[in-house]
Amino acid sequence: MLASNASLKTADNQRTRPADLCWGWAGAGRRRSVRRSGSLLSVDYTVVMSHPASVRFHDPRVADQLKAEAVSRSASTSSLAEELIDEGLRTRRHPLVSFRDGPAGRRAYVHGGPDVWEVVEGLVGGDVPSAKRITRAVEVFGLRRELVEAALAYYAEFTEEIGAQVDANRRAAEAAEEQWRRQQALLAG
Repeated sequence: MLASNASLKTADNQRTRPADLCWGWAGAGRRRSVRRSGSLLSVDYTVVMSHPASVRFHDPRVADQLKAEAVSRSASTSSLAEELIDEGLRTRRHPLVSFRDGPAGRRAYVHGGPDVWEVVEGLVGGDVPSAKRITRAVEVFGLRRELVEAALAYYAEFTEEIGAQVDANRRAAEAAEEQWRRQQALLAG
């Protein structure tokens, strides 16, 4: 058993007392393994902890708008605030990219143009030589070069997220085409 003044290292390499983590072990933890060696029992857990932060709004209307928007989206105020802060920080790093709702959820798009994943799908891969891909995307999408470059920069930072959107679109297109082929076969015969 650990003494109450003993310290542990958390996942982010910070020292903490076991008593500070106990709340997480009871509900948020997931048992991974239990080992017994003599009279010593070792239990390993994966603990997911949030990073609470206190935010004070100088204008009470902002807090009211946040609460109302959360209710309209059937979301918690905290999750909506996190989403908006994340998007705001991303927009500061990528000022030509914003976010919008759609059937697949919130997604990044270039100002006045398509979703970032759509630009990326037309930009990455294919048979166009690498040196000509941006120019080709400008022609195909009818976008200014800086918007295509903004989509590429966003993709470079959030590759996994945009890649997942490209993959989801490909799967949906394949399913739709298969459905169409089945319908055509039924009509033919």
